Amino acid sequence: MESRRPPLAPVYRTLPEYVRHWAETTPDRRAFTFVDHPSAGSRGVHRTLTWQRLDVRVRALAARLSERAEPGARVALLCPQGTEYVTGFLAALAAGLVAVPLYPPGLPGHGDRLVGVLADARPAAVLTTSSALEEVRDLCERTGVPVIAADQVPDAVPESRQPPAPDTESTAYLQYTSGSTRAPAGVEITHSNVVANARQALAAYGADTHPVTCVGWLPLYHDMGLVLSVAAPVVRGLLSVVMDPAAFLHEPARWLRLLGAHPRALSAAPNFAYDYCASAVTEAQRADLRLDGVVALINGSEPVRPGTADRFHAAFAAQGLPAGAHCPSYGLAEATVFVSAARPGEPVARFALDRDALASGKALPARPDDPRAVLVAGCGTPAGQRVRIVDPVSFAVPAEGEVGEIWVQGPNVGRGYWNDESRTRRVFGATIAEDEDNGESPPGRWLRTGDLGAVLDGQLIVTGRLKDLIVVDGGNHYPQDLEATVQEADPAVRRDRLAAFAVPGGDGGAGGERVVVVAEHARALSLADIDVPALVRAVRAAVSVRHGLRLADVVLVAPGTVPRTSSGKVSRALTRARYLEGAYAAENAG
Repeated sequence: MESRRPPLAPVYRTLPEYVRHWAETTPDRRAFTFVDHPSAGSRGVHRTLTWQRLDVRVRALAARLSERAEPGARVALLCPQGTEYVTGFLAALAAGLVAVPLYPPGLPGHGDRLVGVLADARPAAVLTTSSALEEVRDLCERTGVPVIAADQVPDAVPESRQPPAPDTESTAYLQYTSGSTRAPAGVEITHSNVVANARQALAAYGADTHPVTCVGWLPLYHDMGLVLSVAAPVVRGLLSVVMDPAAFLHEPARWLRLLGAHPRALSAAPNFAYDYCASAVTEAQRADLRLDGVVALINGSEPVRPGTADRFHAAFAAQGLPAGAHCPSYGLAEATVFVSAARPGEPVARFALDRDALASGKALPARPDDPRAVLVAGCGTPAGQRVRIVDPVSFAVPAEGEVGEIWVQGPNVGRGYWNDESRTRRVFGATIAEDEDNGESPPGRWLRTGDLGAVLDGQLIVTGRLKDLIVVDGGNHYPQDLEATVQEADPAVRRDRLAAFAVPGGDGGAGGERVVVVAEHARALSLADIDVPALVRAVRAAVSVRHGLRLADVVLVAPGTVPRTSSGKVSRALTRARYLEGAYAAENAG
């Protein structure tokens, strides 16, 4: 019978070393399970690798990759979600190659990004599976890059052909950013970075000493999916249960069933997923759920809303969901992923902030019932690293409660951007001028995250992106704050599928910035069913009352029209570019 508590592993500095350790010490324990949902009514087909079987497959693929590429070369992973993705990623690392986690060409709306990333990474080989082999070969036909189907590589591997252990400070993989505010860029994550961040995450969520089962649907090419579903389980010897993101989107109850089916489940999802579950899971589906064994539900990757945690808990409290399971967290690809986290078992820290003060750069308290208050969730405390709030202009640390740029320092911070030394120096090599609390300059280099936030009552709060900030008449407005107001103004606005941004005013921009909202309408409605002028009036009025801001344009578009990044977040930058190009001119504008 399988022991529930894996023994503690010695400290290694690469993931392949941990795989070998668990294969030698607990060969028959389950390591990875992929749950496939081949049909609409399917409860899931489970495919499992033990640690011994995982090690065999990693060795086989590492040997094959070593035949096709020299150490340090890039290997692009164009595999569908599944166990081959896991073995392919770990095999690239074991071979001393640089993995590039990507996705097959069929991902809707992201073909151009895939082509651009491949051109930037210049892989020496591409790894995929038999099911995607034909379309991947078609994509790579002009480049001449060899394509390997992972499931067609036999097991037999002579021991002598195993490559030497990689240098722990060498690059393990390129994590391409999602491109929500800029063109995608490859962050160089070293072997020691990913191991350090896995340990930080395990400690933050209480999984370093108490066993958990990692359950996830996030894509494995996404930083949070890769670390939580692959790196952290490998470091701690935990079972990781993975499903396809599309299976979650088609039926969110599938994720909740997996959470209930595994003891001490730990999982992660963006904010929208919790709202989606609360609204889309039916009463009949809820009746079958038991969620009392859930340890932690990480909420990250996009702004965390306190109301979302409340709605999710209210929807599933009857199924035993613990009140302290929701863990708002903050991170970014440049820091591998995890930076700051609320701990399991603690209530969600929530703050009501004065909107006018926030517009001037100060996080001052307001009454929670004030309709103009901004409600934000605390993202806990740093996970084994240092975080500072820094003035983005003077590089000084302001007093507590003032909004500034979030800077990070720790063993999980990546080496920099692939093939971009100037940007690497600017983003990864920042130095703090002075800390107002003690008059000293914290030593060392810091990562500039580009995110704005503050520290209140010891909690990190994130207020928005520096590049997304909308400045009108000297006041700062956060787009996600405007978007929240818009989607509450009329039920015909589709939740979390809208973008607020600024465009130049008239006279070549001399008239100041104008604010525009592009929003999808709800899927259940057609444009003909909606009183668009009334919707636009309601939206304008709500934004005027809550934000003291006049919207220059409100555009209602069909579902699926607002572009998203590969990780599912709305791309405000691309929406703005398309608006300026006139792409929405044929849609209804207010």
